[in-house]
Amino acid sequence: MLLLSEDQTRQALPFPDLIDALADMFKTGCVMPTRHHHDMEVPGEDDATMLLMPAWLPGQYAGVKVVNVVPGNSERNLPAVAAQYLLSDGRTGEMLALVDGGELTARRTAAASALAARHLARPDARHLVIVGTGRVAENLIAAHSAVRPIEQVTVWGRSKDKAAAFVEAQKANVTVNIGAAASLEEALADADIVSAATLSTEPLIKGAFVKPGTHVDLVGAFKPSMRESDDDLIRRAQTFVDTRDGCLAEGGDIVQPVKAGVIAPHDVRADLYELCRGEHPGRRSDEEITLFKSVGAALEDLAGAMLAYRNVQG
Repeated sequence: MLLLSEDQTRQALPFPDLIDALADMFKTGCVMPTRHHHDMEVPGEDDATMLLMPAWLPGQYAGVKVVNVVPGNSERNLPAVAAQYLLSDGRTGEMLALVDGGELTARRTAAASALAARHLARPDARHLVIVGTGRVAENLIAAHSAVRPIEQVTVWGRSKDKAAAFVEAQKANVTVNIGAAASLEEALADADIVSAATLSTEPLIKGAFVKPGTHVDLVGAFKPSMRESDDDLIRRAQTFVDTRDGCLAEGGDIVQPVKAGVIAPHDVRADLYELCRGEHPGRRSDEEITLFKSVGAALEDLAGAMLAYRNVQG
């Protein structure tokens, strides 16, 4: 059985190939049971979350990801997400590969955002604003740059020190101009794409500061109690999701405004299945605000694990 380390997983999942692999999987579909979602008590801090995410292509591949999300790890200077992915032969059940789940999750999450941006961001989008300074955030820069001509990246974080450190660390990895935001409001007002990856429970991306033509990508807030956008933005934007079932059940940026009557479920214009299958045109004009909410889907992990396995096997 192959054991793919974090570095090996990263090398096996170049973003152009990974984005295409996700697009193909959303076109064809796979068997994807409802994921298990369990709160785990951590004494003295916020609850952790355990996720079990199975998916399979009958007769081809099967896989399951085990994820632990621990918000308190930020105070320990540890990643908030710890995960492993087990890929098996879909016909024999043979265990084929154990893939580093943290790297797989970060890269497939960013790739899903880029896949959505391929349909929803303006073709000339050049200024990317990143909200958050975690592991997914650095992948979002590379992923969005694979589908749009990004020239400027502006980073905002709750901690100015962490944002500054993040920017310095990224300068060695990017070829575009990158800097920390003086204020989130100013950054939003100048953004072509806003990509937020936080564990916020209060809205950060406010519609009053988002200009027409912006694409807003909401990666965090994976629980109904979490929120990255406000009601004003939800009212102004054309809303899209990775999967309808997932976002209507778990994504606070959709669940909360639906519950409050700000929008109805049918106001979600399309999901990635419909976008990738050409059943919805995506962005319709240069002036509309588009919003993409993702909570993650097991088919994304399966697509990524299959690609990593094939690339390593040659």
